[in-house]
Amino acid sequence: MQTAQDKYLKLQEILREMGSLLVAFSGGVDSTFLLKAAFDTLGAERVLAVTATSPTYPESELAEAKRLATRIGARQELVVSNELEIPGFRHNPKDRCYHCKSELFRICTEKARDNGFAFVADGSNTDDLGDYRPGRTAACELKVRSPLLEAGLSKGDIRELSRGLGLPTWDKQAYACLASRFPYGTEITEQRLNQVERCEEFLKGEGFTVYRVRFHLESARIELSEAELPRMLEPSLRGRTIEFFRAAGFTYVSLDLQGYRTGSMNEG
Repeated sequence: MQTAQDKYLKLQEILREMGSLLVAFSGGVDSTFLLKAAFDTLGAERVLAVTATSPTYPESELAEAKRLATRIGARQELVVSNELEIPGFRHNPKDRCYHCKSELFRICTEKARDNGFAFVADGSNTDDLGDYRPGRTAACELKVRSPLLEAGLSKGDIRELSRGLGLPTWDKQAYACLASRFPYGTEITEQRLNQVERCEEFLKGEGFTVYRVRFHLESARIELSEAELPRMLEPSLRGRTIEFFRAAGFTYVSLDLQGYRTGSMNEG
């Protein structure tokens, strides 16, 4: 059985074979690890981090992505992604992620070509094969490489190796873009995205570490980790939460007793 270190050596072989790459960089656990591995293996001149700015990407995540790229020492460029202008994304069908990733990878592919990078790479890993991932289709269509997946690395492997490399993201909560907070068929608008972002920032400010605010028109459904669920029932915190969420535009505020789980909008 291969260890995480064995897989890391395989990853380095893959990166050397690629020669140069543009990393679709969000600042999450996976893309940060990929950027660090590519930077250490290939050097600064043969790696470029590209981060898309969009209403679906919170300001706090963008700021963290900038800090991480600087910490690693990698060059980073910001590009504007206009997925809200795409009807196939804005109307929020089940393949919403396909349209978003197609736009992102199209932009990245053009930038890689214009700047002489051999490949575009994303941070997909073996764990991503389990949930519904239409974005993988877009990656395949545009010939985006997934070196972590090719090396057989799981999320657990990536966290372990990230810790060994001193990356602060080793224990970062997995993050999905704000569009994932909406049920399929509910239109995604900039105002609604901002509404969700503000409420999640409130939860973060109150010290919660695992949280999602799911948008159901006039209702907000809060998902927390099982360990943090009881805390929300403290009278003072519950009152502050209701007040803030109502001020943000929600009429009803509910706590999901099932707690946080990945892909909850794919249920049913």
